Amino acid sequence: MNLDDVRDDLSTVLFTEEQIQARMLELAAQIDKDYADKSPLMVGILNGAVMVMADLSRALTIHCEMDWMAISSYGSGVASSGVVRILKDLNTAIAGRHVLIVEDIIDTGLTLAYLAGNLRSRNPASIEICAAFRKPEALCNEVNVKYLGFDIPSDFVVGYGLDYAGHYRNLRGLGVLSPKVYS
Repeated sequence: MNLDDVRDDLSTVLFTEEQIQARMLELAAQIDKDYADKSPLMVGILNGAVMVMADLSRALTIHCEMDWMAISSYGSGVASSGVVRILKDLNTAIAGRHVLIVEDIIDTGLTLAYLAGNLRSRNPASIEICAAFRKPEALCNEVNVKYLGFDIPSDFVVGYGLDYAGHYRNLRGLGVLSPKVYS
């Protein structure tokens, strides 16, 4: 889905597909360098990180493995519920592995702080975080992000894996959802 297909639903376009893809290539180049001899396990956070994980992994030139977790602190609304739940755990043991958590967005940081702590307890060799987007003004928990796509405003955004009630995930760019859509 292109930005023009839902232009009336967006109050602002933040990033086009081309801008996002260019940044994913830059992040992949840095990851290639940092993990040149490590073959990391990329842990994608469902459902939002599917787009990020696909684009990032295809841009890498190093060997890597992938696994998925589903973690939630959102309901069907536009604000965090504050309760973190693991809906799907890893299928891969991570003890001694170099783990790269791949996330679509860091909003309050609650979910990611919980996840990083949970994974650290499993004794990996290292854990780093890659996120496509971060809302610095919304952060409540300090989260160390080594690979960041873009800082964005605290508005409700959709596209590039981010949804509203299951819609807009397949939007190729990123935009601020107009309040008229969810009011």
